[in-house]
Formats: sequence, C-alpha cells, structure tokens
Amino acid sequence: MKSDVIQIYGDLTGSEKTIQAAEKFIQYNNFTGKNAMHIRLLTEELVSMVHGIMDHFKGDLWFESEPDEEGVLCRICLSTFKSVNEQQEEQFLSVASSGKNENAKGILGKIREAFRVSTMYSTGGSYMNEYAAANYWYNLGAYSGDLTASAMGTQYWSLQNYRSNLPSEQSAGEAWDELEKSIVAKLADDVKVWLKTDTTEVVIEKKIKQ
Repeated sequence: MKSDVIQIYGDLTGSEKTIQAAEKFIQYNNFTGKNAMHIRLLTEELVSMVHGIMDHFKGDLWFESEPDEEGVLCRICLSTFKSVNEQQEEQFLSVASSGKNENAKGILGKIREAFRVSTMYSTGGSYMNEYAAANYWYNLGAYSGDLTASAMGTQYWSLQNYRSNLPSEQSAGEAWDELEKSIVAKLADDVKVWLKTDTTEVVIEKKIKQ
C-alpha cells in the first residue's frame, strides 16, 4: 500500500495534511495502541526535521506498507528534487571541509543534515561531489561502513549501520547518549538517507509485528 503524496514545505505548510495522512495509514493497516502511537511519533519527528531545513524547501511525503513474515513493514518517505543556490553551496562545502555544524546535534539533527547535504550531491560535479558528500557525513559523526551501496549502486547513510559501527560507549559516550535520547533511534528499525542523482530521499522504516 502506498498513500497519496503530500507536498510539505520548510515553513511546515502541509504538515497538517501529513498528520491526517498518518491517521488514514494507521486505520488502513488496522494499527492500534502502541503501534499506532509509534507511527504518529515517527511522523511528527520527520515533520519537525523539515522545519527550516533550507530556503524554499519543498518535498513530497508519503507512507508505504507491505506485509512480511513478522507483520507489516512500514516506511515514511520524504523526497525532494535537488536544488541549491551558490550561497547555500558555499555554506555546505565550507561545513563539509571544517566538520563544524551546529545544526547536527542529536540523531535527528544528523539525519536532517545528511538529508540536506545530499541535496548538494551531483554526479555531474556541478555541486558537491560524491567524495565531499561522504566526507561531510563522516564529519557528522558517522563511522567507517556507514555509507552503504545498494544493489543498484545508489549509496545511502543508514542509522542501523551508524549504530552498529559506533566504537565502545567509553570512547564514543556522547554518540551513544544521543542514541539513547532520540525518539527516532528508539522507535525506528532503520532510517536511510539516499544519495541519488536527481533527488534525495529519507526513509524511516518501522516493522509492526502482528
């Protein structure tokens, strides 16, 4: 099942329709109690990530569900075409080189910035190239192995891989603390930020056992 696509903007226009779509998605899949609450909370987290993400941001948001062996695999998806001006490009390239980004605090902040910087990525080299994008992600606190190649060759950052590749809690205490405090990290089975040629996409995955 795939829901209707909702257009959502950086000023949060479309957020009310998104919440309504989440409720329809919950009803369609007969989710109740804790399962319904988790879908609502993850939707709210994704909507909050959109706020002020960049000037004139416009994205498409939708919900997907498909049965699997344990129940239902749910996806909350946000996609946008790559569009950036020269001022934004210079800002992101500067941050990518220095590794200093005040917006990348917490797990949601890291996902938000990974999504935003991936709008810079261009295989044509007109904006941020693949190396710079990957380097930026590592500066967000990613670790070796976090950038994954899919079967089709498209690369993505994965929260699951990020968690798996973290060093010990003793040497990466702040990163583990961020995971403990994050609603997304606690409720989602994975979050993927895709590096694609024409679009960039973040997908929150949640398995509902039934």
